[in-house]
Amino acid sequence: MKAVVVSAHGGPEVLTLAELPDPVPAEGEVLIRVKAFGLNHAEAYMRSGAWGEVAAVPGIECAGVVEADPSGRLPSGSRVVAILGGMGRTRNGSYAELVTVPATNVVAVHSSLGWADLAAVPEVYATAWSGLFGNLDLRAGETIVVRGATSALGQAAVGLAVDHGAAVVATTRNPAHVPLLKELGAVEVLIDDGALAVQVAERGIAVDAVFDVVGNKVLRDSLAVVQPRGRVCQLGFLGGFEPVRDFNPISDLPSGVRFSFFGSAFVLGTPAFPLTDVPLNRIYAKIGAGALRARPTRVFRFDEVVEAHRVMEAGEALGKMVVVLG
Repeated sequence: MKAVVVSAHGGPEVLTLAELPDPVPAEGEVLIRVKAFGLNHAEAYMRSGAWGEVAAVPGIECAGVVEADPSGRLPSGSRVVAILGGMGRTRNGSYAELVTVPATNVVAVHSSLGWADLAAVPEVYATAWSGLFGNLDLRAGETIVVRGATSALGQAAVGLAVDHGAAVVATTRNPAHVPLLKELGAVEVLIDDGALAVQVAERGIAVDAVFDVVGNKVLRDSLAVVQPRGRVCQLGFLGGFEPVRDFNPISDLPSGVRFSFFGSAFVLGTPAFPLTDVPLNRIYAKIGAGALRARPTRVFRFDEVVEAHRVMEAGEALGKMVVVLG
């Protein structure tokens, strides 16, 4: 099979097209013929070496058809999506014509959406849904700040929260992106200067929850954004991996505020966080009906993966990008 491999840790140019033996599914695995895969910042981190030694073939999600399922649960030819399960990290990932995935991380899909549209959904929407309704227990009528809202994950969170009946305050560092976030349903857009708590207080916004994709760099500020009994969930590191220096719960964690973290790459599909909890087919139905906006912003060919990573790292995507095979 053809696959993209990480030839050495480094920039996008280390991604190389290669011929590898076809993988064979073991018991508890599903062999998938990949039709398309989404692009994720996690893959850039793995490629660069930021997460240490990882599998040669990157890719943490895909959409495709079942080539073989030793258990017989999924007939050959079934349309599926697959997320994580060690793909790209502890086992070869989805930047390939074929990939084996733990059965717990494979979901049969019943949508008529095209491959590019199917591949734009699994990782960001499963993560956004888990953060919003698992960690934050978001309820209709509440006000939530989505910090880092122009990212693919942030946009998914905005869409799901609005669809759920929450009032969304979205943030961006670029004023030019305000119209995009308004189109997604945000009632207000704040320009993130690193001091959102001040802006929220000045506007008199009572914030129930924060969905934070920016990460450690703004953690103290995010904790100060919510009102007493508020919730904050961190789900990304767009601001970098530098640890929060001298963090002291006594002074930095406001009384009554609940802080949690959701690392989808390490837990989705495990017994504690089963993928069956995420209503992916319901999400696809809403996308098909136009209730959720989740179409890819750019679609690349398999031989354009290097350029796709360059665009992703330059912050030029403004949403989810995918690669289509064939």
